[in-house]
Amino acid sequence: MNSLQNQNTQPLIKMKIFNNWDVVAKGWYIVCPSKEIINKAKSFNICGQRIVIFRGEDNKVRALDAYCPHLGTDLAIGKVDGNLIRCFFHHWAFDGEGKCQDIPCQSNIPQKADLQAYATDEKYGFIWVYPDVKAPEIVEFDELKNQFVTTSDKAFERNCHHHICMMNGIDAQHLQTVHKLNIKMNLSLQSNKSGNMIDFTLSGEFPQTTFREKIARRILGNNYGYTMRYADGCIGLLTIMKKVRFIPPLRMIYAYTPLEGRTKIQPIYITKKRAGILGWFISRFLLLLTKLAYYFLRGEDGMIYDNIRYNPNAILNIDEPLVKYMNYVNQLQPSIWSRNFRF
Repeated sequence: MNSLQNQNTQPLIKMKIFNNWDVVAKGWYIVCPSKEIINKAKSFNICGQRIVIFRGEDNKVRALDAYCPHLGTDLAIGKVDGNLIRCFFHHWAFDGEGKCQDIPCQSNIPQKADLQAYATDEKYGFIWVYPDVKAPEIVEFDELKNQFVTTSDKAFERNCHHHICMMNGIDAQHLQTVHKLNIKMNLSLQSNKSGNMIDFTLSGEFPQTTFREKIARRILGNNYGYTMRYADGCIGLLTIMKKVRFIPPLRMIYAYTPLEGRTKIQPIYITKKRAGILGWFISRFLLLLTKLAYYFLRGEDGMIYDNIRYNPNAILNIDEPLVKYMNYVNQLQPSIWSRNFRF
């Protein structure tokens, strides 16, 4: 929503990083499905930057600033040459570290011929890029230990900052007001040593005030819980159906990419890899169940986050998870993709 509206009566609170369009925190940002980059280069708009992605003959994916330092041609219209990318205009060639390795008909390479390079990784069926040369590992579900299968959904957009979208999973109050899930939640949280990751665990007991609640309690048991793991303020790992009967935990990933005044969200459903034909069918069934659970909540949430000008002026005690999340985001590290960044 327009940040200039209602300034005289509702002046907008601007925070250090949280909900601040001028700052892009260091973190893993999703680019495209891995299968999209095969024997070619392609450039993308990522967090306000133009980044070229290419896969070398060694099958490794690389990411550079997209514009050739010579005269500014987008390198994506060039070609992959071994493990280099060669500009279409004058055929300058760059390696994955951004070093210019070849200028045709000239042995002297100027100092300003190099490009900014970025760390990349492939996980959950997608290519990811990090706004620095070195990066930590992409966040994962501890209990899966890389033994998982995934399926992805169609990406969609919301008309607000991705930090606002991400708070949906820990806003226990809206489960009652929006989704009519009358569950009282107890909060516990834990952050890692580096401060870039935080786990919110909410648990409670199914009430018995409505017919739907009584049915849920009879089928799933008395207790319910879910965990939302946030990494770098741009990836959310949600685990639902914890501590219930019959159904194993259902897991989904939300990868957020800030655009100009809006957010792109890529849902990824994930489950434990199981052996055998029966295991294959069980895993696919659980992926489908996860998707259905997601679609149950998505439409109602969309009405909120497409019509919000977030401004926390009247925080309540029940909003404690939201305050914890805002504080967590505000201590993240800005990246070189931030506006007016200074080394």
